[in-house]
Amino acid sequence: MRYFIELAYRGTHYHGWQRQPNGLSVQEVLETALSTVLREPIAIVGSGRTDTGVHAAQQYAHFETDRPIPDSLIRSVNSLIPGDIAVYDCFPVQDQDHARFTATYRYYQYRLIRRKDPFLDGLAYVFTLPLDVARMNEAAQRLLHHQDFESFSKVKTDVKTFNCRIDRAEWEQRSTGELIFHIRADRFLRGMVRAVVGTLLDIGQGRLSVDGFEQIIAARDRKRAGRSAPAEGLSLVAVGYPDNLFEKR
Repeated sequence: MRYFIELAYRGTHYHGWQRQPNGLSVQEVLETALSTVLREPIAIVGSGRTDTGVHAAQQYAHFETDRPIPDSLIRSVNSLIPGDIAVYDCFPVQDQDHARFTATYRYYQYRLIRRKDPFLDGLAYVFTLPLDVARMNEAAQRLLHHQDFESFSKVKTDVKTFNCRIDRAEWEQRSTGELIFHIRADRFLRGMVRAVVGTLLDIGQGRLSVDGFEQIIAARDRKRAGRSAPAEGLSLVAVGYPDNLFEKR
């Protein structure tokens, strides 16, 4: 039977979501804990692969087992994993439900703070230079009118298409001066959000025009875009699924 788990993690000490040959990943930690509790090898599939140092306030993954799921599963798994990973829920789904392919959207936030804050260390990017947020938002809106985002993708990737459908892209400026970039799409390319944020910061500093930003999108060339923003500011905050997936919850 197939089960979904809902979880969250602080990605600071992990080499991303996916198993790596030379570094500890969130997937490996969870698979080890689930295999221990269920007393059989468990492999999990996540809704997406967050990069090294990227966080998740909400992530989903699925696994399969023929064994009964104990009522104590969540408590037992949480007792075996570090404090920077937490499992919130586990529920059965249909066999065709897939954590990655059934998802309808992913929603990320990038957090940028204007002064050093020890309570946000590793959770936000400290950026103190002046920024024109209005121009950054003007450029961000151009993302909604395009589909091919090869210019913001890591070069070595195995995807068949660079097309994504973005339905939200905007900067929110809070009273504290903190900036939150909201971006939601049906899918994201490897390194895409951090490359978009880094390029928008070039616009905010006057190094790039809004029209120049759109030209970068059209060029489909990663070398044309800005540098990637640091990983610590990025969090996956929500993953969407059809309502019927949660019927057995």
